[in-house]
Amino acid sequence: MEFFNYNNIHLHIAIILSVVNGVLMCFAGSKLLQIIQLSGYKISGYRAWLKDTKVKYIGRLAILSFLSIACVVVTNALLDGYGEYYSYVGLIFYFYFTIVFIVNMYRVPQKTPLKQTKRMTRLMTVTFLLMAGITLGLIALFSEYVWFVKFGIVAITPIFLPVVVPIAHLLMVPIEELIRQIYVIKAKNKLKKYPNLIKIGITGSFGKTTTKHFLNVILSKKYKVCMSPHSFNTPMGLTKVILKYLKPEHEVLIAEMGARQLGDISYLCKMVKPKHAIITAVGNQHLATFGSKENIAKEKNQLAKAISDGIVAFNSNNQGAMNLYQNCDKQKIACGLDGENNFANITNIKITPQGSEFDLTIENKTVSCKTKLLGKHNLQDIALSCGIAYKMGLKLSEIKSAIATLKPIPHRLELIHENGITILDNSFNSSVESTTAAIETLALFENDKIVVTPGLVELGQTEYEENQRMGEQLALVATKVVIVNKVNKEAITKGLLIGGFNEENILFAEDLEQAKNLLSTIIKNGDVVLFQNDLPDNYT
Repeated sequence: MEFFNYNNIHLHIAIILSVVNGVLMCFAGSKLLQIIQLSGYKISGYRAWLKDTKVKYIGRLAILSFLSIACVVVTNALLDGYGEYYSYVGLIFYFYFTIVFIVNMYRVPQKTPLKQTKRMTRLMTVTFLLMAGITLGLIALFSEYVWFVKFGIVAITPIFLPVVVPIAHLLMVPIEELIRQIYVIKAKNKLKKYPNLIKIGITGSFGKTTTKHFLNVILSKKYKVCMSPHSFNTPMGLTKVILKYLKPEHEVLIAEMGARQLGDISYLCKMVKPKHAIITAVGNQHLATFGSKENIAKEKNQLAKAISDGIVAFNSNNQGAMNLYQNCDKQKIACGLDGENNFANITNIKITPQGSEFDLTIENKTVSCKTKLLGKHNLQDIALSCGIAYKMGLKLSEIKSAIATLKPIPHRLELIHENGITILDNSFNSSVESTTAAIETLALFENDKIVVTPGLVELGQTEYEENQRMGEQLALVATKVVIVNKVNKEAITKGLLIGGFNEENILFAEDLEQAKNLLSTIIKNGDVVLFQNDLPDNYT
């Protein structure tokens, strides 16, 4: 093919165009890359996103390509006969449309923006190489055989992105697995250097991060604690904690263990080898990826099975966790609220808009405690933390002192006062239980109550039912409800109407930004606003 003659000036231009377009396509495909990342680098999650969004994003890419190629063809037709370089002119439209597309995409607020990790950099590099190669190949083919398009064929490349990104990911899977194994081996070897380190694993359908933070504060009264920051609960996240944050002076390592499919917890346990364990709950979170609640329970139970001579603490207020408790043959304790057989038992609960008061009883000894935290689900997490802490040698007086210093975890029923408005920020991915607790807390306030929510997601076949039930609960408490996005609009609306809610007070918004703008038009001084859940980016 004459096109690939080194002396052909068009070949050099095509290479430059391919490189530039490869870079542009990495930016244009950042949403696809983000979804791959949010899905834990699982193609199943990527496919689920395409299904849930009804390939809306692919439609946008198709429109970008169609408009661009149309402008290119028309420009080429108009300039035909003006010289051999005329086919480059139409690309001005393509680059303009693509840059506008990218700018508008980046302006959309993201709950969890794309993280530029080393793995993502490698994936983007492969995506760049594939897109640059496709661009160069198309230019060569169309320059030779389709005279009226020629270099303008670059404009069609965006439609390849939804296929190229997952292909790039699959090509990198063997390499990424090798890299993961190297880091896991390094983490295991480092842990071997700390034979006296007390390792505590925490898992559950919800409440993991909150319990981790509470336990860290309480144990810090006696021990030097290393806690995995943020929601580092994957193999690579925990290896980073061990290799970067764990220091020789640490006496305790608290490892949050997340799971989206069978086998995840077992893998983490083999890496960390925890001495003690906490199982916060077994619920419907990630039911869509696990397939059944039985699979979720089986997976959470892997942490209990990994414990040999330590303690396993179960949330006595969660039926799923207590089912595991009944079948557990390890040293075990049940901790929670108002339970006759609880090892760590919280009673006489009084929750006000200012915080919570309660009695904590362990081994027939009772102390009265106060905290700024709201919601009974937080008290359940406190009970679990207290049970393990007491077993690790802390006195009740030390535990009481630590409880008084506990602070709300951001976006988990966090109380905020701002410009005469009271905000209950429960916008982190909410469970059914935390949603009920948030609504109960909202009921404590006397002023008008506005709820902004997209509903609950990742609940599989129970999602419609749970969102309808939430609507019924909101009908008893809220003054106005703003439903965000269409995902659960029908279910929540139905629940509100069943509960006797005034239809005029049900409002709709396409996204959170639109909801906030709508909120500014209806809110008044003294109102209480509950932000209940926020859709993950793979639902938008």
